Amino acid sequence: MILYSLFIYSQDSIPAAVGVIEKNDIQFQDNFFKALSQKAVYNYKKAIEYLENCNELVPNNKAVLFELSKNYLKLGRSNESLEYIHLALLKEPNNLWMLEHKVTILRRVANFDDAIVTQEKIAEKHPKKKQLLVFLHLQNRDVPAAKIVLSELKEDKLLNARLRRIEEKLNDTEVKEVKKKTVSTDLRATFEKEKTYRSLQLLLNELTTSNHVDLLKYSEQGLTLFPAQPFVYLMNGKALNNTKKYKKALQSLQNGIDFVIDNNEIEAKFYTEMARAYQKLNNPKKANLFKSKAKQILK
Repeated sequence: MILYSLFIYSQDSIPAAVGVIEKNDIQFQDNFFKALSQKAVYNYKKAIEYLENCNELVPNNKAVLFELSKNYLKLGRSNESLEYIHLALLKEPNNLWMLEHKVTILRRVANFDDAIVTQEKIAEKHPKKKQLLVFLHLQNRDVPAAKIVLSELKEDKLLNARLRRIEEKLNDTEVKEVKKKTVSTDLRATFEKEKTYRSLQLLLNELTTSNHVDLLKYSEQGLTLFPAQPFVYLMNGKALNNTKKYKKALQSLQNGIDFVIDNNEIEAKFYTEMARAYQKLNNPKKANLFKSKAKQILK
C-alpha cells in the first residue's frame, strides 16, 4: 500500500491529510494542487474545474468541498458556495475555518439570522469570536441584542477599542431617543391644548424625521385649522409621500403652493416633493421637470 499525504497549504484552508490507496489518487493530488495554484492567481473558474475532477476521483472529500465553496464565493455565486460548505460541514460540523467561511457567505447574502446562529456556535468554543455577534446583530437591525452581547463581552473583559466606541455610541443614541420622545410628547400635548399655528409648526418639524403616521395625522388637522399656511400643505404632502399615497401628495402640494409668496426656499421644497411623487408614479419626465424647477429657484 502506498500512502500519500495531501496537506492543504493555502492560508485559509483546513489542514487535512488524505490517505490514498488507489491508482487514481496521484491524479487527485495533481488536480488538487493545480486547483490551489489557479486560485492563487485568481483563476477561480479553472480552479473549480480541477476541484470537480478531484470530486469525481474521491467523492465528498471535505477539503475539496471547502475549496469549491471558497472559489464559488470568489465568483459571486453564493448559492453554490453555501451548498458546498454545507456538504463540507456534514463531514466535520465543528471545524472553525469552515464555520467562519459559512458566516462570511451568509453575511454576503444578508441572511443575518442564520449567520448569528452559526457565529454563536463558533463563540461557544472560541469566546473572543463572540465579538462579531455585535456587528451581526447591528446588521440585522437588532440593537437590543447587540447591547446584550456588548454587556456580556464587557463582563468577560473582551471589549476591544472599537466595540467600546460602539457601546458609547449606542448609549448616546438611546439617551437622545429618550429625549426626543419626551420633546415630541411635550409638543403634542402643547398643540392639543393650544391649537396654535406655532405649536403645530414645532410639532410637524419634530415629526418630519421620526413618525410618518403622526405627521400625516397632525398635518391633516393643520389643513383644517390653518388652510392658508403653505408649510402645513408641504408637511402633508411629505407625509403622504412617506406613506406611499403619491397621487394624494401631489394634490395637496398643488393646492398648497398657491399660498407660497416670496419664499424661494419653501417653494423649492414643494417642487422637490412633487418630483418625488412623480418619480414614484413612474413619470420621470415630470419628476425631472420639478427637480429642475427646485434647482433653478435656489440659484
